[in-house]
Amino acid sequence: MNAWPAAALLRAKREGRRLDAAQWQALAEGIAREDWSEGQIGALAMAIAWRGLDARECRDFTFALRDSGHRLDWRGLPGPVLDKHSTGGVGDCVSLALAPLVAACGGFVPMISGRGLGHTGGTLDKLESLPGYEANPAPARLRRIVAEVGCAIVGQSADLVPADRRLYAVRDVTATVDVPELIVASILSKKLAGGAQALVLDIKTGSGAQTPDMAAAEALAARMRAVAEGSGLRLAIALTDMGQVLGHEAGNALELRAVLDLLTGGRACPRLRALVFALSAELLCMGGLAADRGEADTRLEGALASGAAAECFARMVAGLGGPRNLLEHPQRHLPQAPVLRPVVADREGFVQAIDVRALGECVVDLGGGRRTPGAAIDHAVGLAEVRGRGERIARGDVLAVVHARGEADADAAAVRVRAAFALDEEPPAPIAPWRWLAAD
Repeated sequence: MNAWPAAALLRAKREGRRLDAAQWQALAEGIAREDWSEGQIGALAMAIAWRGLDARECRDFTFALRDSGHRLDWRGLPGPVLDKHSTGGVGDCVSLALAPLVAACGGFVPMISGRGLGHTGGTLDKLESLPGYEANPAPARLRRIVAEVGCAIVGQSADLVPADRRLYAVRDVTATVDVPELIVASILSKKLAGGAQALVLDIKTGSGAQTPDMAAAEALAARMRAVAEGSGLRLAIALTDMGQVLGHEAGNALELRAVLDLLTGGRACPRLRALVFALSAELLCMGGLAADRGEADTRLEGALASGAAAECFARMVAGLGGPRNLLEHPQRHLPQAPVLRPVVADREGFVQAIDVRALGECVVDLGGGRRTPGAAIDHAVGLAEVRGRGERIARGDVLAVVHARGEADADAAAVRVRAAFALDEEPPAPIAPWRWLAAD
């Protein structure tokens, strides 16, 4: 008989009592074995949201999730195993460009990614815009692609951190997506089980992020450092402003197209490109592939100019079942919405502020995200040519272009997009697009 039944552990957390490492281990094993029902998992998430976890409990919980299943072993690769994670933001497609860039510079990037949560998109959803892309390959196939190509962006397999897999599935429907302890445990348990040696963590703040408040984002970073300390994982943390869509697009296929443009030397949003380079350069330095940021930037520029990064992306896609001529004919493979509706400004001024969360919710309601776990999404819909904070707008200028499945959807989205932009006669005060958090 289990020494710690689920009900007893739930009661303890509901009453604010502290669980020890052995109890967290039993809890994670029970969830992984499916001894715990979805209702009990939801109750646990809510108890943690209500009562919180101290630093030691958060660490014990994270390690228990990590140990609930198989752990990946990358010994034998001729280079460092590097990874990146973002807490999520509207238009955030950095991972799609970073993985092949770092791989083209000698790193190995087995990136375990997720699907969309709430108003922010998911990396796997974007990749599944491509026909045939297999987000959950067999372990042997994953290892072969990482060894041969240098990167693979995939989902969480059934035996990798299975306790977190079940917990993750209930967070969106129990209003616990933004609980700091659950964010920390979910991210770091997967990264530790995934075998990364160094991780760049991109914590988003502002209206387009899951953690909009700056103080909460800094507290989350401190929790991440406390849990990662002594785990063998080197960690660098950036705080990125999401007071505007990260690139010019929000929507699965639209963002993937933007990444292809960036990798192949086409038109790319400057702020998206700059963040991709900053995070990639930090990983090259952490992995010993560059002596400093200057050398790292030079290597990254070379990987773009030579086509090596684009080729890594194309080989990864083909290796995981996607189209083999993606770089030559992207429009053949990326779905396109039948209705395109420009949203024009009805006055002039500078973009003073943007309700980026409202834009993300608009994409979800167009069909580009999920309201319930497992729901189908429309990869073609979204927003393109989205203007940024501080830009000068004339009356009649396009604020964004809605990509929709039908005329009624486009009309409704246009109204919401226009309302999300606040214009003013004076430009807003500049905000740093990101900043690095120094280690304590």
